[in-house]
Amino acid sequence: MHLAYPAVLAALLFCTGLYGVLARRNAILVLMSVELMLNAVNLNLVAFDVWLSKAAEETLHSGQALTLFTIAIAAAEIGIGLAIVLAVHRNRGTADIDKLRDSAEGRGPDDTDDDARTAEPAAEAGRTGKAEATA
Repeated sequence: MHLAYPAVLAALLFCTGLYGVLARRNAILVLMSVELMLNAVNLNLVAFDVWLSKAAEETLHSGQALTLFTIAIAAAEIGIGLAIVLAVHRNRGTADIDKLRDSAEGRGPDDTDDDARTAEPAAEAGRTGKAEATA
């Protein structure tokens, strides 16, 4: 097999993963896209290892060993990443990256507090109305 076939496949996998990272809003889908990119790198490592071992007399298989380390690191990364996503989803109720980013940034200088001022009296009125209805 020529080296071009796995290299082209790895490039397609990497581009698909890159598109997923840039276009997706769900944190779990972004993590899956990162894993797809890592698998493309692993495919390149193994393909170039096989190609170089055919050209040289030595068979160290360093690309395959490095691929095993990459798979182990990717497994740890996905475990920690999913734990963080689940913790954020429990606290905030969403795994949407845009909503999490907006809530983390807070209010900007252009935002006015008019909405917050009008929402507070309505909430107070709702609480007092409930208290009067139960009393």
